[in-house]
Amino acid sequence: MNSFKKLAGDTAIYGVSSIVGRFLNWWLVPYYSFMFLPGEYGVVTNMYAYVAFFLVLLTYGMETSYFRYASKSDDPEKVYSTTLISLLFTTVSFVLLVSAFRHEIANLIQYPDHPEYILWFALILGIDAFTAIPFARLRLNNRPVKFAFIKLVFIAFNIGFNLFFISLCPRLLENNPDSIIRLVYTKEIGVGYVFISNLLASVITLILLLPEIFRMNFNFDGKLLGQMMSYGFPILIVGLTGMVNQNIDKVLIPFLIPDEKNPMFQLGVYGANYKLAVLMNMFIQAFRYAFEPFFFARGGSKDDPGVYATVMKYFVIFGLLIFLGMVLYIDIIKVIIDSEYHVGLKVVPLVLLANLFFGIYFTLSLWYKLTDKTRYGAYMALVGAAITLALNIVLIPTMGYMGSAIAVFACFLVMMIVSYILGQKFYPVPYDLKRISIYFTVALSLYALSFYTRELTNALKYLSHTFFIVVFLTTVFWFEKHELKKLIRRRN
Repeated sequence: MNSFKKLAGDTAIYGVSSIVGRFLNWWLVPYYSFMFLPGEYGVVTNMYAYVAFFLVLLTYGMETSYFRYASKSDDPEKVYSTTLISLLFTTVSFVLLVSAFRHEIANLIQYPDHPEYILWFALILGIDAFTAIPFARLRLNNRPVKFAFIKLVFIAFNIGFNLFFISLCPRLLENNPDSIIRLVYTKEIGVGYVFISNLLASVITLILLLPEIFRMNFNFDGKLLGQMMSYGFPILIVGLTGMVNQNIDKVLIPFLIPDEKNPMFQLGVYGANYKLAVLMNMFIQAFRYAFEPFFFARGGSKDDPGVYATVMKYFVIFGLLIFLGMVLYIDIIKVIIDSEYHVGLKVVPLVLLANLFFGIYFTLSLWYKLTDKTRYGAYMALVGAAITLALNIVLIPTMGYMGSAIAVFACFLVMMIVSYILGQKFYPVPYDLKRISIYFTVALSLYALSFYTRELTNALKYLSHTFFIVVFLTTVFWFEKHELKKLIRRRN
């Protein structure tokens, strides 16, 4: 029970930075939808898709390697120092290289008039990759409060800078053209201020982490680094292919949709609606922050399989509850983005389920990390990437962004199934498939029933949908009541 309480407690604290923080940051999406046309927001979606790939590449699996080696090492400080020095060298090299070739890179990705975007993002990537290990150290040392505080500071400054540059500066210059504001604001930069705001917030994060950075003892162990990189290389492959699964569509859409069909408009619409799945993403992210150090720290207890099975069941329950809440009240949720983006709402249910499958896959993936069979994670991720690439290439030219939503859904569904099958072979866990299947069936059936309420008045429709939520919760309570009572008794 103490293990469950610790996991739940850490998840709640990390949720301050992940759920609350990302929720606050997410409000930039509707803000952008009212401030930028879909084609302009498509630029934001496209650039951050590239960032996702390179951030994984620049951390090259060292975050998970650090958890693994620091948690079992007699000298965790040497592990920290070695990891941080390695990342410092690679990130500085990356920034210098990209800066030197920023014009060529801008031409390659179809932004020939904006090489400055490339430089800004090189700096953002360098800072974010380097600070990943100080953040990991905070998690490993059970300091979630400081972790959450710094993450929230980043989000607060990012939002603040966005509001300052995109809304406040134009208004101040409109009223006073000779204002000192013209020294820091140029109208022509436009959507580029989204990227500048991110860069400034990342610099502030780096400054706040300096005490953690300078605590390293500058003890570099090349042999240890080799072992960590060997362990982390499959994690790198997993990460890169994971980014293919989640973001390659946002890279491919401008290349695969003909100009006459306005690819950047479609990308902007798709990107905004994809972000509506934020609640699922935030829940999964908060859970991941707590779950990874939790299962590494347990050290192979004999009751671990039962613990993991219980964790999985409740993870699915909460995930399905988020899914139902989003899809049953989508007509209310949609008002927070500009009506020009509403045409893409049809992708939201698919993206929500895809993200839930990804969360289940992540929870299942403990088997190859605990057994040091990380190569299997790479194999599964490669399979998922192949599915994603193939479906996107085939579907985007004919179906547009809807083909991308189908691709991500199919990818994570297949990866989840394959991971379960392999996991039961190498690290059997008694997952309660019967109850999990029941909960999925009930949730999807209630979603299907909601199609028959579309012609009702809003009051009757939302009353019906609220009843559907009650039905789902009642089903869960009926099956889980005995276990919940036991947990309550233990707590008391």
